Amino acid sequence: MRLAELSERSGVSTATIKYYLRERLLPPGRPVTATQSEYDEDHLRRLRLIRALIQVGRVPVSTARDVLAAVDDDSRDQHSRLGAAVEALPHGPRPDEADPATDAARHIATDLLRRVGWHFNLGIAEHSGAFRMLVAAVAALHRLGYPCDTAHLLPYARQAAELAVVDLDLVEEYETPAEQMEAAVALTVLYEPVLLGLRRLAEAEESNRRFRAGR
Repeated sequence: MRLAELSERSGVSTATIKYYLRERLLPPGRPVTATQSEYDEDHLRRLRLIRALIQVGRVPVSTARDVLAAVDDDSRDQHSRLGAAVEALPHGPRPDEADPATDAARHIATDLLRRVGWHFNLGIAEHSGAFRMLVAAVAALHRLGYPCDTAHLLPYARQAAELAVVDLDLVEEYETPAEQMEAAVALTVLYEPVLLGLRRLAEAEESNRRFRAGR
């Protein structure tokens, strides 16, 4: 397809597609003349991923480029590629190491990983953005006096383990390794607001069941 059709099918303006090409987020098309190129379904799929990262996930262009580089690195196995891609996503501010609550939170987070048997994550915790994000969140709970010990966090971890199975089952429905990688990253970004919305809706239902006047 030509650029105009790629724009129409993807919903991305030609100017934005040209910007993504210049920024090396989108691979170049196949040249057909000195001034025109052709694009295919791989470009269309990649544009969907770029939109998920930048427009939905609010990922900066430079970060999106790092994520996509990991997605495209076929010298790694699927596990390593996915890990590198997700690690390149934003994880929020780092824990404040000067805050005593951070040390307590790190002990809690480490104990939690042990309790659920996440030995791989224990091995990479020092370099894991997701682990740092967990530590920062637990530190905030600890600092403000809200429940955050292992017993309180364990049900969340167990639910997360079940969700991980659902996530990767969905990823494996895609046929090629490239499609699986792109889907895994896109769904990581796109499903997080789905989970947040569902949690808040579920809490509204449970609150209505428990606390509504006259019930």
